Amino acid sequence: MGYEQAVIKVEKESEFAELKGAIERTFAGGSVEKFLKRLESRGIRIRNFDLVLEKRALEYVDGGLKQTGKSAKTLYETLPLSDQAQMREFYLSKLETVETELRHRFKKLYQYY
Repeated sequence: MGYEQAVIKVEKESEFAELKGAIERTFAGGSVEKFLKRLESRGIRIRNFDLVLEKRALEYVDGGLKQTGKSAKTLYETLPLSDQAQMREFYLSKLETVETELRHRFKKLYQYY
C-alpha cells in the first residue's frame, strides 16, 4: 500500500484560486525564465517563498495579478494557516517542474545554501 496524501479542504477558495492561478501562470512557458531572471537579479533563492512574495516577484511576471491590483503577499496573508501551508507546498512543487536546462542555468537559485 502506497502513501496517499490527505486532502485538506481549502477554506478561502477564491483567494486560494487567485494566488494558485498566478503561480501556475508564472511557471508556464516563457514566463518562468523571466521569473528566474527576476529572482537572480534580486538575489532571491527560489525556495524562499516569503521573500518571493515580499519582493513582488510574482506580480512582476504575472499580468493577471497586476490587473487585479492585488499583491500575491496580500492574498497569501488573507489565507488561514492551513491554506497557506497548502499554497506553500503547491509553490514548492511547481518550482520542481522547471525544465532541467533552466534549472542548470539558474543553479544558484536552486542551491540550498
